[in-house]
Amino acid sequence: MRDLLREALARYTPESLEVDAGLAAAGVLLLIYDHAEGPHIVFQKRTEHVRDHKGQISFPGGAMDPEDETVLHTALRETHEEIGVHPDDVDVLGQLDDMVTVSNYRVTPYVGWLKRYPYEWTFSDIEVAYLLEVPLQHLLHPETLVPDRRLINGREYVFSSYRWGDDLIWGATARMLTNLLDIVASLPGMPGPGTRPRG
Repeated sequence: MRDLLREALARYTPESLEVDAGLAAAGVLLLIYDHAEGPHIVFQKRTEHVRDHKGQISFPGGAMDPEDETVLHTALRETHEEIGVHPDDVDVLGQLDDMVTVSNYRVTPYVGWLKRYPYEWTFSDIEVAYLLEVPLQHLLHPETLVPDRRLINGREYVFSSYRWGDDLIWGATARMLTNLLDIVASLPGMPGPGTRPRG
């Protein structure tokens, strides 16, 4: 599947957003690995000690530092710092659409494939409470996609989110995941748009 996904991402033109004065650049990594039960995606549960998005499910990543040459470098550096995955162990397959978060970041998501598994995860105790290793097939199943109702400035909004056990993948992370799953669904042998609801 890795090569098929690489080819699909090479054909895909991600939406790029300009960084304006109110937005800081950030990068995240949607990390996939081979498992006996099929490909899995890695998420992390953020601790209550981080500045932004406390207790939420996210992809590893963070804000761009001045010494980072590219946003991809940021995503790989932050992944190493947060969950211990060395950049040399990641095969970067491509890029997804830029996203703007409520915390005023312009996030550029990258898709990477972990070159070996099992892996010796090393958490940042300040940033990461635990990891979620979620089967791709679970995320593609229609029943996994659930409505998430949020009250924002007195108005109720309904967003698409994904359920994994007791955890809910929502917000910008869910939007990035939907972007990836739409591309995965286009691969041969995968559920098509008519069988999987869009997020």
